[in-house]
Amino acid sequence: MKKQTEHCLTSFLKKDRLITDGSFGTYYADKYQTNDMPELANISQDETIWQRVVKIHEEYRMAGAMLIRTNTFASNTVLLGADLDAVLENINHAVHFARIAVRNCGNENDCFIAGDIGPIPLDACYKAEDAEREYYIIGRNFVDAGIDILNFETFPELAQILPAITKLKADARRESRALFIMVQFSVNQFGYSAGGMSAKRLLAQAAECDAIDAVGLNCGVGPAHMEQIIGGIDQALLRGKPLIALPNAGYPKRVRNRICFQDQSDYFAYKEAGLCSRFGVDIAGGCCGTTPAYIGLLAQQLAQTPKTRKSECAKPQAKTLHVTDNAFFKNKPMGEKLIAVELAPPANADDERVLDAAHFLADLGVDVLTFPDSPSGRTRVDSVLMAQKVHRETGMCVMPHICCRDKNAIAMRSVFLGAHINDIHNFLIITGDPVPTLIRQTTKAVFNFDSVGLMNIVHGMNEENFAQAPLTYGGAINQGRKNLDAETARVHKKMAAGASFFLTQPVFTEEAAARVRRIKNETGARILCGIMPLINRNNALFMKNEIAGVEVSDEIIQRYPEHAGREEGEAVGIEIAVEIIKKTSDFADGYYFEFPFNRVRMLKQILQKL
Repeated sequence: MKKQTEHCLTSFLKKDRLITDGSFGTYYADKYQTNDMPELANISQDETIWQRVVKIHEEYRMAGAMLIRTNTFASNTVLLGADLDAVLENINHAVHFARIAVRNCGNENDCFIAGDIGPIPLDACYKAEDAEREYYIIGRNFVDAGIDILNFETFPELAQILPAITKLKADARRESRALFIMVQFSVNQFGYSAGGMSAKRLLAQAAECDAIDAVGLNCGVGPAHMEQIIGGIDQALLRGKPLIALPNAGYPKRVRNRICFQDQSDYFAYKEAGLCSRFGVDIAGGCCGTTPAYIGLLAQQLAQTPKTRKSECAKPQAKTLHVTDNAFFKNKPMGEKLIAVELAPPANADDERVLDAAHFLADLGVDVLTFPDSPSGRTRVDSVLMAQKVHRETGMCVMPHICCRDKNAIAMRSVFLGAHINDIHNFLIITGDPVPTLIRQTTKAVFNFDSVGLMNIVHGMNEENFAQAPLTYGGAINQGRKNLDAETARVHKKMAAGASFFLTQPVFTEEAAARVRRIKNETGARILCGIMPLINRNNALFMKNEIAGVEVSDEIIQRYPEHAGREEGEAVGIEIAVEIIKKTSDFADGYYFEFPFNRVRMLKQILQKL
């Protein structure tokens, strides 16, 4: 096999910086006063329309851009609403127009062309595996069209594009092609992506991948926040790979239903040049709101700024910290069972019963009290505020549940910051129940990310905000899931995101216990088995038929007398709870009790029978 040669862009970056173009989409919309997707211009039969594409490329090239990205950010089946053949035709036209523009400007050999690939939105009808396949087909189409630089930009995580990238680079090596792959992630001003991943982890993951040649950030933030985020990243994490920084012009405002950016090109060029000189950015340019004027000024600034070697870059100051362990299980000897009890916050402002229950459980020596976060999408007292009051009045360790349904990343981070300063350090992080159908017209769920995404946010906050007293968090296990392998894989993902314990759905049968045992054996996770002492037959029927995720067998229901009194019904619940505890004692690290209607006094009898 012929040995693959080094890509010419790799050689270029060893001795010089690369200036890319700026935003195509926002500049197209502003220049031509249109809300039409610029990618549609690629296939327009009207020459005046597709000439717009050529014209914009030419303007960026003449301003000083050494890399032109094709007008294909949204060229995928979902955003174009087209089949794959139409998407590939769109891409081929875009490649052709980029080449025309570069040729028209002269010095073709001094300019690179990159095939631009943006995120494919996923929904219930378009699965991740379909997107992975489409990313590969799009990338392969670029390569077959003679494009040897691929630019994956504005992604929230690496996982969705990694299979395609790996396969594309493997193809190139097998075919002795030199293929250069760039990957950029989009994060907010706090340094987190929409998937809950920190910029530090995203760049480190991408840099570890041999198939990726350059890594960085684009979109999401202006140059000042980009500087803060990149300045906090240890260059060693990049493993010597070129660093990309393509911030927005700033932050936009809406004028007459259009998104507009203020002209601050001088400031942008100054800040972007600073990124290059202080932090060794190798590939500089712009994203939303930037225009050829921005790139022209940037090119002038960089012409006067020598290229910085990575060894000369400013490094984050390392801190020596004394770390405090606030985990609810920190003082429990290995092998001794942990006891967690859930207390449902009230649906009104009367907290007397909850506080009475908490004081009772404190006397029993319960390890931690947990508080659900408006379960079933119905309003209850905020879980963190309820936990705070119980902690203040009883001194007990408390653990609010946090679900992803109601808050975005900014609000979630505020919750964790507020909880931390109130000495709440333990959390159960769950995706959460959906909003009930009847109130969806007035109440909208957020669900910007799932539980793994939120865990990644907390993981990053532990490194950056709570290094001296990190938050401890765990996840849920749904052992009743039809595909147990998928649930086990989910547990692995949560553990990788920092989850240190798990609470299961209530266990009622030997089969359910066996499924939890299997997850324990395959993951090694610390697991507290869910125990729900049902109080009568009606309660059992309700949980079986109306509460998702709780599997109550007919055998369990039959054990409750049809017209039993309170004591008789509770006695059956206590008996079943003791049986389940004994059946799971060989693998469970503890037990997570959920008492219907907060009837926690049943716990004393359960513990006495063990």
